Order: sequence, then C-alpha cells, then structure tokens
Amino acid sequence: MEKVEGLLYKDEVYQIIGAAMEVHKVLGPGFLEAVYQEALEIEFILRGIPFESYKNLKIPYKESVLKKCYEADFVVFEKIIVEIKALDSIISKNKAQIINYLKATKLRLGVLINFGEESLVWKRFVL
Repeated sequence: MEKVEGLLYKDEVYQIIGAAMEVHKVLGPGFLEAVYQEALEIEFILRGIPFESYKNLKIPYKESVLKKCYEADFVVFEKIIVEIKALDSIISKNKAQIINYLKATKLRLGVLINFGEESLVWKRFVL
C-alpha cells in the first residue's frame, strides 16, 4: 500500500483560514473585496502571520519577462498565494486566476477565499 503524504503547508493554511474565518465572523458577507483585504491584513498582523499584500508577480514568457504583472492579493509565509473574493459564488475564472499566479511564480500552493457567501468558502490549489 502506498504511503499518502500530508497536505502541503498544512499548518500555514490552517493559520490563514483561521484568520479568514475570524474576518468573516466579524464582518459577514456583503462588503466589497477591499474591505476584506484590509480586515485580513489586520488579522494577519494580530496573529503574527507574515504576509505581503498587493504583491506584483512577474510573468515569464519563454526567455523574457513580460512588462505586464499580475497583482496577487497576498503572498503569505513567502510561499502561499492567497486570493480573496467577495462574490455570490466562485466561478471557473477565479480558479484559473490563482492557477495562473502559481504558474507565473513557480510557487506550489494557492488558497482562494470567498467572503461573499453566508459561510466562508475556500479552496486549496497545488501546482
């Protein structure tokens, strides 16, 4: 029988989702994404979670780097991309966005969090 490895960055994702759950518990759904962005920054600081917000991500193309950059909502623990949304529901375009961020950065894990629903919705993406 094959040994199943644990989840990639399990403890770090646990901390990220815990912070997001607190933001959602306090604010609930219905605000713009920018409100959740600022609240999550505060919650990360309160919990001692290292992050960069509005991180510009370079996009490699063959032997060049494009002038156009992606802007990730957060890079947390220097290795996890966190994209937040405030939508009625997540659509495939949102999932494609975080996968493209992972491809562009060569980071292995992304977390998509949606504050717009009655309960916090989140999904892990591993490249």
